[in-house]
Amino acid sequence: MIIIAGPCVIENDEILEEIAESLKPIAHNPQIDFYFKASFDKANRTSLESFRGPGIERGLESLAGIKKKFGYKLLTDIHETYQAKLAAQVVDVLQIPAFLCRQTDLIVEAAKSGAMVNIKKGQFMNPRDMQYSVLKAIKTRGGAEASYEQSQKYRITLTERGSSFGYGNLVVDMRSLVIMREFAPVIFDATHAVQMPGGAGGKSDGDSRFAPILARAASAVGIDGLFAEVHTNPKNALSDGPNMLMPEVLNELTQELLEITNFIQKDK
Repeated sequence: MIIIAGPCVIENDEILEEIAESLKPIAHNPQIDFYFKASFDKANRTSLESFRGPGIERGLESLAGIKKKFGYKLLTDIHETYQAKLAAQVVDVLQIPAFLCRQTDLIVEAAKSGAMVNIKKGQFMNPRDMQYSVLKAIKTRGGAEASYEQSQKYRITLTERGSSFGYGNLVVDMRSLVIMREFAPVIFDATHAVQMPGGAGGKSDGDSRFAPILARAASAVGIDGLFAEVHTNPKNALSDGPNMLMPEVLNELTQELLEITNFIQKDK
């Protein structure tokens, strides 16, 4: 099982290393393919005053420090085409943010970088239409069709993070996991799925209590991995605090998901 975990944004090196240290039990589990996640820039914040991160140069230095100290594989977001080549020199996975999942040039540059590409499904997207985003990356790498096998070969994954449900709320349609898995490995983003966009007056709100529940449900449906933002002090986090999990909660949840997955495989 793939587990992608880490803070929403790089706040400073001390907190980044503290969170990385807390994730060692998960990272060293032989049943898990672990990726440490943190963003150097959150370019799609609700408000101009919201914390965005240290920027690409300083942020990649911080991530390189995590790789050197812990040996973790890394994932980070990119928002501009020029960032793909730079980020791929440090991280293993380039993530296309949900709001940018149709941005052709961004997907193409990410695919050209040689890094694994994780495309997050937009909150506004029909899950079946995500095959066309996948196909942009696959064709860039020399493939010809959007299929699960081709996506595995060319290292393209999709992430489900919920769909807009009225204003300031998201809902997860579990059918999307099955639909998108026809043409790519699927990661379930449990923490962004409980986000309430713009729900806290100029910033997003959320309720992390429901993240483990949705994660267990998604695992029972069938997924290739879990995405969860983690912080050692979510109440004081500078981005997405209401949605993030404590490391010990994720550790317990991971064990539950492995049990569910093993049970399903035995049943088959």
